[in-house]
Amino acid sequence: MSDKFYIKIHRAYRNVVAVCDSDILGKTFEEGKMQLEVRESFYKGEERTTEEAIEILKSEKMNDSTFNIAGKKSVMLAGEAGIINKGNVGKVQGIPFALVLI
Repeated sequence: MSDKFYIKIHRAYRNVVAVCDSDILGKTFEEGKMQLEVRESFYKGEERTTEEAIEILKSEKMNDSTFNIAGKKSVMLAGEAGIINKGNVGKVQGIPFALVLI
């Protein structure tokens, strides 16, 4: 897989890891009362490959980080890294997302 992901780690007492597919960065999705805004200020960190992203997610999971994940490929990636399962995933306008507190 040669997909690219944006990963930004917001450092706090408990890190918040924002991950999104590169092709949805900066877009807003709305469905009924729900809105998913993939803001550059929150999600745009370094662009990473699949392998790099999985390693970062696994490492941050060990640090008890919180995760905000947006996009089909990013949700699949988080599943591979053991961060989420299908029960943690919602959708807005067909775009999957997950918020995870470990």
